Amino acid sequence: MKKYRCTVCEYIYDPQLGDPDAGIEPGTPFESLPDDWVCPLCGVGKEDFEQVD
Repeated sequence: MKKYRCTVCEYIYDPQLGDPDAGIEPGTPFESLPDDWVCPLCGVGKEDFEQVD
């Protein structure tokens, strides 16, 4: 699964880890995150993330 980086604060969303504090289970791909999910560090939306190669 691909990782995604926040373009504002550089937080990396790793699907292997999920986002437990937001109720996102490990193994959840970025594409499957809810539309209202936000960066846990700076609070921007999914539109401000880019795929990490």
